[in-house]
Amino acid sequence: MVDLRRLTITVAAALMTTITVACDRLLDVENPARVPIEDLDNPALMQTLEAGSIQQFQCAFQQYVGTVGVMSGEYWVSSNFVDSHPWEWRGIVQIKGTGGSCPTGRNATSLGFYTPMQQAQFQLDDLFERVTAFTDAEVPNRQRMLAEARAYSGYAHLLLGETMCEMALDGGPEMTSQEVWAVAEDRFSEAITLATALGTGTDAVSLKNMAIAGRARTRLDMGKLADAATDARLVPAGFVRNAEFSTSNQTRENRIFNMSVTNRFISVTPSYQNLTVNGQADPRVRAQNMNVLGQDGATPFWRQLKVTAVTSPMPIASYAEAQLILAEAVGGQPGLDAINRVRALSSIAPLTTIPVDFTATVLEERRRQLFSEGLRYADMLRKNIPFTPAPGTTNRKSQIFGAVTCVPLPDVETRNNPNFK
Repeated sequence: MVDLRRLTITVAAALMTTITVACDRLLDVENPARVPIEDLDNPALMQTLEAGSIQQFQCAFQQYVGTVGVMSGEYWVSSNFVDSHPWEWRGIVQIKGTGGSCPTGRNATSLGFYTPMQQAQFQLDDLFERVTAFTDAEVPNRQRMLAEARAYSGYAHLLLGETMCEMALDGGPEMTSQEVWAVAEDRFSEAITLATALGTGTDAVSLKNMAIAGRARTRLDMGKLADAATDARLVPAGFVRNAEFSTSNQTRENRIFNMSVTNRFISVTPSYQNLTVNGQADPRVRAQNMNVLGQDGATPFWRQLKVTAVTSPMPIASYAEAQLILAEAVGGQPGLDAINRVRALSSIAPLTTIPVDFTATVLEERRRQLFSEGLRYADMLRKNIPFTPAPGTTNRKSQIFGAVTCVPLPDVETRNNPNFK
């Protein structure tokens, strides 16, 4: 079990030493150095805790996207470092042996997201509770902080619910995915209410749409198709809420860029190479054969071209995803129209007839449109799409594939949480 309370004691110091945060309004937060936990009840520190919480989520999110990108077959591990390989060949002992951590520099190779995402959800909910105890006069922008904490917490819970075989929150009892999604749904609903009350400012509207898109995704996971469709229709064209990165510190750089461009640590797999649509290269999945081997000297290296710089943002929620949620939830002609609205974003000709297998079509559109955004793995689990290669077979490095599909709870949880003893 991750020591989440102790993490809060040092968040104002340990995280703020590297922070530039997601929004310009938080860039100038000063590092107050290490503080006792009782001092965190000081309203003057709420902006610092807000910055640290958002940074923790963004750190966990990019770690998540890289890890599930490997597990779902978007990427091969093309480094020779042992801390990343088991996620490709799905080794249960090795995966259970690490909870993951945030990268410490541009040459980091480790994968795994459980610990940083658990830390994110704890910090965001802790921030909400602390800010709730103060008044608007004591904490500037207090209402926005509350909406923000709930929206990002919703995503932390959503992602853990989508990917973990079982879950526990803050040292609590075993939970199913449905139970974790119920928490996420509540967080998003509260964020929508809070953001709506903020009015029509740019950040308020963005947070509201982020929460609506997140709730649509959560409800799709839960099988609440009509509710998912209702939410998805509300997400406006052009909307995107990003995780943002900078060059201020190596820990703030976009990790997908560093793993696939700065270093040759991950390579686009054959199932995402040379994809076409209507006889032309598919602009949604761009990968280049670099005609070299990866850092491991064994993997043909194909570089992704979606993330183009260490400062490139990564979508957390978007109009495109919302439309594909709508398509899956409603099907038929309305679903086809939603698919075509997404195709139009990339100037791809529309589909003119309703496919016989509509589910297969929308899943393929999702696979391409949402490439390297952390969605394919959840789709595979949600729709029981087979993981390949099959268990017992070997990869190009003679590593034997295991039977892991969903992510098992790591040893750090099962050995320390009394509910699992």
